[in-house]
Amino acid sequence: MDRNSGILLHISSLPSPYGIGTLGREAYRFASFLQAAGQKYWQLLPLGPTSYGDSPYQSFSTFAGNPYFIDLDLLAEDGLLDKDQLERIDWGTNPRRVDYGRIYESRFTVLKAAFRKGFPRDREAVEAFQEKNPWLPNYALYMAVKKHFDMRSWLEWPDEDIRLRKPEALEKYRRDLREDVDFFTYLQYLFFRQWDALRDYIHSLGIKVIGDLPIYVAMDSADVWAEPEFFQLGEGNVPTEVSGVPPDYFTADGQLWGNPLYDYDRMKQDGYGWWIRRVEGAGRLFDVIRIDHFRGLESYWAVPYGETTAKNGYWRKGPGMDLVGVLTSWFPTLKIIAEDLGFLTPEVKKLLEDSGLPGMKVLEFAFDIREPSNYLPHTYDRNCVCYVGTHDNETVMQWRACADRSDVSMARKYLGLNDAEGFNWGMIRGGMSSIADTFVVQMQDCLGLGAEGRMNTPGKPDGNWQWRLLPGEATPSLAKKLREYAKIYGRI
Repeated sequence: MDRNSGILLHISSLPSPYGIGTLGREAYRFASFLQAAGQKYWQLLPLGPTSYGDSPYQSFSTFAGNPYFIDLDLLAEDGLLDKDQLERIDWGTNPRRVDYGRIYESRFTVLKAAFRKGFPRDREAVEAFQEKNPWLPNYALYMAVKKHFDMRSWLEWPDEDIRLRKPEALEKYRRDLREDVDFFTYLQYLFFRQWDALRDYIHSLGIKVIGDLPIYVAMDSADVWAEPEFFQLGEGNVPTEVSGVPPDYFTADGQLWGNPLYDYDRMKQDGYGWWIRRVEGAGRLFDVIRIDHFRGLESYWAVPYGETTAKNGYWRKGPGMDLVGVLTSWFPTLKIIAEDLGFLTPEVKKLLEDSGLPGMKVLEFAFDIREPSNYLPHTYDRNCVCYVGTHDNETVMQWRACADRSDVSMARKYLGLNDAEGFNWGMIRGGMSSIADTFVVQMQDCLGLGAEGRMNTPGKPDGNWQWRLLPGEATPSLAKKLREYAKIYGRI
């Protein structure tokens, strides 16, 4: 990567009058703000449809787009919705937070109205779109059957024949649920039509998109239901072990993620075709892919299915360079960032070195006085991406308020932080001035927000993924200040 910088802001966090950020006008405005600010990257979280808990890291599909992000004003301009009707719906009262309950209750009713108008008109274009996206028939049928069974996980579907994908059942449900299959197909057509237009605009400004690829897919997903042979599943396709991370300084019980684990031996027999298709799908969305929990490709924490915490898991060997080498050779022009945070063994460090991929450095981790840190900027090499903090971390102002006083004192001394500049801007300067090729800052830290701006608290089951930018907060003066920092430190 050339020397550059970017801002992390998820689509859901954009302003909009309809309760959640979308691919509409405010997304175009934010892209223009990035250009004015001298930024070269817009970093996003995964864009897939979310399930219980609203986490973008637990999606119904690794390929599909989130229908919540379809912009309703654009649909109205296309003649598919009545703008007056949209304004009569209660989308939530707090513009700073996403009310996912209200969105869930209202969004699909509105989108169904757009489907009834648009699908007959766009049928040929939708068929052409489906031909280019071979994952789509399985996804649309999966969502239609989920809706039929009151959105229960496919493991709980009362009809075993469709749960186990017997051919007669697939044919029956595709026929009986034809309207809903067409509906979920059309939503993906609308999402990608709007995404492609937005991405073209972003590119026209000289900006590229960084997006996350979670290392695991959700158990309750079309991915596992459609291709169970690539996962560690037992009788009835019930998982034998699931994902997580072991206990550490922050979480005594570890983190029980619950995703099914891959059958890497079976995947290798297929030439890792499942992973190739998955990364190809991510490349359809993003210019740069950040592989979340990259260390899990070297070794991963396996927890017996049914455990209530991650404490009783154990390490198992991952595919390492066997898989990473396939992906980097198959996609030689696709840039990949390795999220190498967490407990890094010599083997993980060697995998990162052998891959040649840039790892991550987080400034909030740099100033722990109890032990030497390789997150301090003077320890970096160029081939890395520096963050003040990620979506899983406290905002930098929250960190200042909550961290050990000695750690904050070290940060002040190391970076020369002062009240005149502002604590958050001094931390931004610390990352901007580092030797790291790429620097990324959360929008919340540009605004100097505290705990109210945190996007996600790992291990906390609710209240996450809700923060939103308010209209008018991405000001010209803020863009000018970011541009000055980027220019001083050679990132323009």
